[in-house]
Amino acid sequence: MANNNDSRILIVEDDTNINNYIFESLSINNYNCKQAFSGTEALLYLGKYDFDIILLDLMLPGISGEQLISEIKNLTDSSIIVISAKDELESKVDVLMLGADDYLTKPFKIEELKARIFVQLRNKNKKVNNKLMKYKNLTLDKSLHKVMIENNEVDLTPQEFKILELLLSFPNRVFSKQDIYDFAWDEYFEGEDKTVNVHISNIRKKFKKYSDEEYIETVWGIGFRLSK
Repeated sequence: MANNNDSRILIVEDDTNINNYIFESLSINNYNCKQAFSGTEALLYLGKYDFDIILLDLMLPGISGEQLISEIKNLTDSSIIVISAKDELESKVDVLMLGADDYLTKPFKIEELKARIFVQLRNKNKKVNNKLMKYKNLTLDKSLHKVMIENNEVDLTPQEFKILELLLSFPNRVFSKQDIYDFAWDEYFEGEDKTVNVHISNIRKKFKKYSDEEYIETVWGIGFRLSK
């Protein structure tokens, strides 16, 4: 099973033996782990570090695991795998509805936990990749609303960003001015309006500051598409 030593995992478990067992087992596979033995300690870590996955016991001293799920969701988009001795269906349903991503009942096999961690990381990577759009040396990040040409950030207006997002979504398709206007603006398109032309021109000028590549091609009489 592939592992990523950039993956950060917070283990929240008050039982020292279980916490250490998980920590040692995951560290062998090059996961970057930190240990918390109470809900309060977990919140301190969450205020300082970003984690990909949080392994969470429910029966914790002080702040319960159920309370902590709500706190975590307000602080981060980390995936939460609950590890608990509570094996009632109602308990599982309740924490999943609160926002947990998975539920593993104690006692558990470490290989099953590793498999569940792998699945959560794979799903997280898919989400990240869906938010990143790449073409030539250009990257558009939908989550950060950022466009980069190599290591240079390009300052685009909201409409320019939407135009580029549309073109990148369908790299072989030619979009009419109306297609582009309908996607980037919430207004009725006037056939002779030059707004789209002006915005395309501005995008090209901004790109020229950082690269000689051609990114947007004009298809005369039809519209625009990514340059081939």
